[in-house]
Amino acid sequence: MERLTIVKVGGKVVEKPELLQRLLADFSRISGNKLLVHGGGKSATAMAERLGIETKMINGRRITDEAMLEVVIMVYAGLVNKKVVAGLQALNCNAIGLTGADMDLIRAKKRPVVDIDYGFAGDIIDVSTRELESIIDQGVVPVIAPLTHDGNGLMLNTNADTIASELAIALSRKYRVQLIFCFEKKGVLADPEDDHSVIRELDYQKFQEYKETGVITEGMIPKLDNGFSAMRNGVESVVISNPEALGGDLKHGTRLMF
Repeated sequence: MERLTIVKVGGKVVEKPELLQRLLADFSRISGNKLLVHGGGKSATAMAERLGIETKMINGRRITDEAMLEVVIMVYAGLVNKKVVAGLQALNCNAIGLTGADMDLIRAKKRPVVDIDYGFAGDIIDVSTRELESIIDQGVVPVIAPLTHDGNGLMLNTNADTIASELAIALSRKYRVQLIFCFEKKGVLADPEDDHSVIRELDYQKFQEYKETGVITEGMIPKLDNGFSAMRNGVESVVISNPEALGGDLKHGTRLMF
């Protein structure tokens, strides 16, 4: 089986031009098949503010009402996605920008209301990768925005970490997949105030202990949930790190273990 490297990039790496440029340069030098999934939440928040649309967050998650849905489609599929594609083209890395609606790649259902109404947030129900594999095999790099669709014309805002994990699982049927969650920190930190306190290896039991003791909190929890889900479902390796992890043998960051 051929290797496929999937990189999910988010946080300040997407928002700051100099960090994004460095990330894309490192990404373009990865040998073999590769795919990039990006976030862009802060860009969406900034655009909403410019348009006079209120951003509502609960427990770090965006409430996507009808007005915010239009913003995230515009920002994720347009502004951020095309900046990334153009940046890769400038590095002689042939790329194509996609959402989950393109080629019927990722279908989702609108998240049901339990305690909180997240609006037009999508929970993934199906990933179809046949056409995506054809693009990858032609040497073109897919750049995936964090948007899905319900099959009835409705676009949905969907967590980029979840998209990366579900794509990694689906594509592991054909490729030996390594998944890298890339953001501004060096990895999962034992002390959030100490950037050098990287946990080099993390298994699921230790993850649960760290959650209970408050070492791992907030946005890192769903990222790790997605990472361990990928590991359980055929993905060869999962690493959480900053862009340094793209430059070599993945000694940087936190490696997830069974």
